[in-house]
Amino acid sequence: MADETQEAGGIHFPFPFTPYAIQKDFMAALYQVLEAGKIGIFESPTGTGKSLSLICGALSWLRDFEQKKRQEEERLLGAGAPASHNGLAPALGLPSSCQGSPGTPGATGEPDWITQFVQKKEERDLVDRLKEEQVRRKKREERLQQIRHNAKLRFAAKRMRQEDEETERLLRLSSEMLATGTEPEQVASGEEELVLAEYESDEEKGVPSGVDMDEDDLDEEHVTKIYYCSRTHSQLAQFVHEVQKSPFGQDTRLVSLGSRQNLCVNGDVRKLGSVQLINDRCVEMQRSKHERKSITEEEEPTRRRRRQEPRATCPFYSYERLQLLRDEVLVGVKDVEQLVALGEEAQACPYYGGRFAIPAAQLVVLPYQMLLHAPTRQAAGIRLQGQVVVIDEAHNLIDTITNIHSVEVRGSQLCQAHSQLLQYTERYGKRLKAKNLMYIKQLLYLLEKFVAVLGGNIKQNPNTQSLSQAGTELKTINDFLFQSKIDNINLFKVRRYCEKSKISRKLLGFTERYGAVLVPSMEQPKLSGFQDFLQSLQPGAMAAPAAPVEVGEDRSPRPASPLMHVEGFLEALTTANQDGRVILSRQGSLSQSSLKFLLLNPAVHFAQVVKECRAVVIAGGTMQPVSDFREQLLAGAGVEAERVVEFSCGHVIPPDHILPLIICSGPSNQMLDFTYQKRGLPQMIFQEPRKANRVEQVLLEYSRCIKHCGQAQGTETGALLLSVVGGKMSEGINFSDDLGRCVVMVGMPYPNIMSPELQEKMAYLDQTLPRGPGQARPGKVLVENLCMKAVNQSIGRAIRHQKDFASIVLLDQRYASPAIQAKLPAWIRDRVEVKATFGPAFAALRKFHREKAGLC
Repeated sequence: MADETQEAGGIHFPFPFTPYAIQKDFMAALYQVLEAGKIGIFESPTGTGKSLSLICGALSWLRDFEQKKRQEEERLLGAGAPASHNGLAPALGLPSSCQGSPGTPGATGEPDWITQFVQKKEERDLVDRLKEEQVRRKKREERLQQIRHNAKLRFAAKRMRQEDEETERLLRLSSEMLATGTEPEQVASGEEELVLAEYESDEEKGVPSGVDMDEDDLDEEHVTKIYYCSRTHSQLAQFVHEVQKSPFGQDTRLVSLGSRQNLCVNGDVRKLGSVQLINDRCVEMQRSKHERKSITEEEEPTRRRRRQEPRATCPFYSYERLQLLRDEVLVGVKDVEQLVALGEEAQACPYYGGRFAIPAAQLVVLPYQMLLHAPTRQAAGIRLQGQVVVIDEAHNLIDTITNIHSVEVRGSQLCQAHSQLLQYTERYGKRLKAKNLMYIKQLLYLLEKFVAVLGGNIKQNPNTQSLSQAGTELKTINDFLFQSKIDNINLFKVRRYCEKSKISRKLLGFTERYGAVLVPSMEQPKLSGFQDFLQSLQPGAMAAPAAPVEVGEDRSPRPASPLMHVEGFLEALTTANQDGRVILSRQGSLSQSSLKFLLLNPAVHFAQVVKECRAVVIAGGTMQPVSDFREQLLAGAGVEAERVVEFSCGHVIPPDHILPLIICSGPSNQMLDFTYQKRGLPQMIFQEPRKANRVEQVLLEYSRCIKHCGQAQGTETGALLLSVVGGKMSEGINFSDDLGRCVVMVGMPYPNIMSPELQEKMAYLDQTLPRGPGQARPGKVLVENLCMKAVNQSIGRAIRHQKDFASIVLLDQRYASPAIQAKLPAWIRDRVEVKATFGPAFAALRKFHREKAGLC
């Protein structure tokens, strides 16, 4: 169907077909949230076209916003008068002194002539900046227009440039090889890059904290844009395809972001497998490229005195080709797979090409972690100031933020890190400067104390080392530091040292080179007790000492360095406040025991997002109950209640296409009560296989059986699929039409109330959240909400489109409680029927499905 323009609330919304009434309401409400700078919680059931409503509603607002901004710029440039309406002053970068009336007295108490002088200067500066932005914008539009119409010429020119650059690169490498000296080496060939460089802290160098001197500073203007994020890459790809099919698919500048693991086109780097290894190797290659450019004539004699193999630089990181790829990304809407294919064709890095395209993009599509984790967000070049963020599939947003910022390190990893670091020091200690040795000793001390607080000994094998005490213990950050006897160590400086020195990467290269133990390549002496212990820590280690790995040898992907996990734990300890806890889990052996940082208050990390953004939209198919978002996330992040807007719509199916039943007793009049205390009774047991690798096969056999039943007469009349709530079949699988005619929820999936983490979270909420008269404790509400979110997410899989139908059966008498029913989605809650006995319930089900059989 041709694109149509729909009007809702006086606003024109382009749409690919005639939308449902609820889609019009959704788009109108979304538009108002973005225009007013609110925080919106949007619920639209699965099958109601939520993605298209988000796309058309948000991009319609952006279209109007950009038009108003251009009109305001033209007025300002033409008349020289300050902009002061429609909320555009911040978007134009207008100073606060220009946003008021010219006759307003200065708030600082300065004389009028000074205030007027400052205001005039700010206005002139603004006009100059707007003129520069106009010039850059026109150049960008002309460049993109040329690319759209000259694709063949573009690729031909690109191939010629690639050949020239390759020739130049080979000549440069040859010259460098000839220029190197022949003096004897102090370390083995290829080891130079494993040695830590001289370290100076930021305080000593005078560099502002948080500034990465190796990253290129992209000064291009960041236009107002929409950041859309979801949980998985498949969900993001589906969203991009919806954009492509929408009326905005031809003109929207969209960028799909992802991790290096998903976007890297360098085969040598991609085969490393581990996300951390790929990230480190990529950064190392860029650092090598910058270092090679920065070598001066004064440094050249020093460099020649020690021979070293030239470090590899990535052939896909070419500034000119990245600029071309950036423009090609902005020309058409592409998902991650299409971006990778484009990068391979252009011989340019899709990861950095996408980053370069962020400033000019109108819509940026990215996974949760890249937006919600501040260091990752900053590394990707994402700036949220004044922008719009849409978080889709947000029913598990609180848990996602908690998990992103929670870190666990096992006892075996602590021992591995200590052993590897100690051998590294033995190998290169005489070549290291005093500062490096000092911080390495502090790291060794920390690792020793972390093992000791678990009850272990750093000098013994963690696999055979039994602990005298078992159980779980929770500590505040300060109590943990005192109990570990590390309160005298400045963890902030140690963490900064790890970050800047890249010691975990050096250590990983060291262990990759020498394998399990460190032995001279020409000698094989008897292993010492310490080296024998180190070898025992390596999975699959051979009895013979390992020799250095030959260059070019085929290796399977190695896991990240254990020290990297320790660094993550240190980062959590140094960035958390009173809202964090440390869990000491002591199991049978030291290797199975662990230290875990648990984030209790995800609002501390979400606060920066809502503070910087113009508007934030939290959307999902099943958002009920929303009290968690309001109280735990938004209120804790400093969002005032007046800024929060809720929107929830019904389903597109007719009322008689759904039959939700609550059954309180079974055929034998046994009360259905699947509580924790009664779940072991013979009348209540249900099980399912646990093998995850059979999910696809089970689903395929399930689908084939149902299709066979509908095509031929036989003994099979249907299929029954049993799955666990919150398991692999509870989300992301389409059970439309005959695949899901009846969903039966057995019992209520409450979380494990005996979990120490949950108990600590409940106690934290009871202490921090307000409790009104007659209201349940916040901790109790948390448990109920976790249960009902799981229920709502599971039962919503059956209805997928307007003509679909299904029955929903809730088997537990506790569902009859009005307080529990209030937490169901509105489109189910308004139609639910409570059946006290099994007979009437079975009759209602039989009648419903007989009447709907003709629709199949």
